Amino acid sequence: MDKSHSKIAVVIPAYNVEDTIVKVIMGIPKTVENIIVVNDASKDDTAARVKSVKDHRVTMLNHTKNLGVGGALLSGYSYALGLGADIVVKLDGDDQMDVKFLPALIEPIITNQADYTKGNRFLHSVALKKMPIGRKISNLGLTFLSKIASGYWNIFDPANGYTAISASKLASLDPKRIARSYFFETSMLCELRKVNAVVMDISMPAIYQNERSSVKVSREIIIFSTNLIARIFDRFFSRYFLYDFTAVSLYIIIGTLLCLFGGTWGIIKWNEAAQVGVPATTGTVLIAVLPIILGFQLLIQAISLDISDIPTKVQTSKMDIDDLMSDYIQDLVKQGQVNIS
Repeated sequence: MDKSHSKIAVVIPAYNVEDTIVKVIMGIPKTVENIIVVNDASKDDTAARVKSVKDHRVTMLNHTKNLGVGGALLSGYSYALGLGADIVVKLDGDDQMDVKFLPALIEPIITNQADYTKGNRFLHSVALKKMPIGRKISNLGLTFLSKIASGYWNIFDPANGYTAISASKLASLDPKRIARSYFFETSMLCELRKVNAVVMDISMPAIYQNERSSVKVSREIIIFSTNLIARIFDRFFSRYFLYDFTAVSLYIIIGTLLCLFGGTWGIIKWNEAAQVGVPATTGTVLIAVLPIILGFQLLIQAISLDISDIPTKVQTSKMDIDDLMSDYIQDLVKQGQVNIS
């Protein structure tokens, strides 16, 4: 990608951010050609504040009903592709993302080192100390499950929403597969893995204000855990059985069968021994234990191969793709769910 001709667009999902949205917009550097604010049916004066900004780069998409942060982002993504953007940056409207890190996000994409970059608060030691302990714990658990679900074992802080993506990879994604809820960042990673996108973490701090979060933690935990489990099964099935069959596929099948056999045999023989009051013989125990040990070894080997299969090289060749992402905003406009101002 030619650095001097890269067209940068910033998408800002906005919901009830009247106090911060103007500051966020005004802080975006002049190197950005288009600023797309997606007013997700805000109940406050967010729309009026955006209209008050005298900047020809700003376009506001107004949702007639709240579509969630993921839905707002998809609208902005689709509109940015229609404007011919080469790189699309996602920036929140609540002023918790420092715009000075924007160049660091887009640089790896411009230099063909990555297709998708994201912030990582855990790489910034000073800011990490300021992070609330609850967020640290939840992020650690979420990160581990997200690594399994997405296949990006090299990334951390998957829920970080400060991101940048190349237009070519963005256009290859199916918007129907991207979550509309706060799970959208993780679902993006899962879908990017299917198109072999190179993902890179960028160290940056988070800014914690005194605002109250609108996120219902208990509800989001249920959403995240349910979706992550579903994505884990979806990734392994599609990658190692539906679209390809590799050594990992064999290890998973044989390892699972051995563990099931050993576990089932052991339960049956333990039950029989308990009923007659006679301890199981050494041979009987070994028939149960050895398949389980071997099965676990095969499953661990499968995970090891999966970890080593992370995309590391950007594919610059153009491919014929069905650009569903660009058409997304047009469909919403036709349905009367979005108007542009």
